[in-house]
Amino acid sequence: MPKLKTKSGVKKRFKITATGKVLAGPAGKRHRLLSHNSKYIRQNRGNSVISDVEATRIKLWAPYGIA
Repeated sequence: MPKLKTKSGVKKRFKITATGKVLAGPAGKRHRLLSHNSKYIRQNRGNSVISDVEATRIKLWAPYGIA
């Protein structure tokens, strides 16, 4: 069987913790931040844990984990 490829968007956007949870950063924080006010930028700092239903879908897109 050939190796399965990881979706390239998943590599850039998500991290998988040692316990198997999936972390993701907030949307809208990559570029064009001048159009957002300081409160928006401050409140969307850090990563958050994705729900279990969405985490199973993301793990299918990364069959060998995310390095």
